[in-house]
Amino acid sequence: MYNGKKNTLYILTKSKDNVNNNKNTCNNSNFMSAVKSVKDESVRMFNNSFLHQLSFVHYTTPLIIFVPVVLYCLYQSIFVYELSIFYIIGLYIGGLCFWTLTEYILHRFIFHYEPPTAFGKRIHFITHGVHHEYPNDSRRLVMPPALSIPLASAFYFLFVYIFDSKATTAPFFAGFINGYLLYDMLHYALHHLKSNNAIFLDLKQHHMWHHFKDSHNGFGVSSKFWDIVFRTTFKKITT
Repeated sequence: MYNGKKNTLYILTKSKDNVNNNKNTCNNSNFMSAVKSVKDESVRMFNNSFLHQLSFVHYTTPLIIFVPVVLYCLYQSIFVYELSIFYIIGLYIGGLCFWTLTEYILHRFIFHYEPPTAFGKRIHFITHGVHHEYPNDSRRLVMPPALSIPLASAFYFLFVYIFDSKATTAPFFAGFINGYLLYDMLHYALHHLKSNNAIFLDLKQHHMWHHFKDSHNGFGVSSKFWDIVFRTTFKKITT
């Protein structure tokens, strides 16, 4: 459905700098220049106009939906369950860190799973494949509520089951959801914002190489930590 070579050719032919469309001649400098020139293009995924419009999500939508959830969980932690501030902070950070692992697992094993059936391929394209075919489609960069809300609900009840306590779950889930929001906002920024910050540029290059060089590596978006742990960093960047 998508692969590094196809997307590399796509992005390079769109370059305003007319970078050579042979990926082997693309060095780090002109590669990143080409990446920044990809157009904000889209594709129609549904014949039904209503469903088609539902597939578009403004990047602020996750904030509108989930920031109140984070605040409510923290409110519950402090004023209802009356947990100690250090306990709340510890669980909050734990949830935040656990999100980074969840992000890696979902991206590597779910979003990049290649279904054998035509229906499975269709679902895969709708959920993630379209992002690889049209990586700078600004209206399909963040997770749609139709997917994020059921996933968040499932994780909440999973945490309640594991901790056997809604009080413990509240700050942990707040950190987990905050991690998801950071991921979604950073993902959008990596594709559409410019910055000279060294950390941002490093993450941007990491993610762009996942899109346009090697989609079988570089699954971390908000962090490269789990790519390092599971050895899915890019083995060698050729010039």
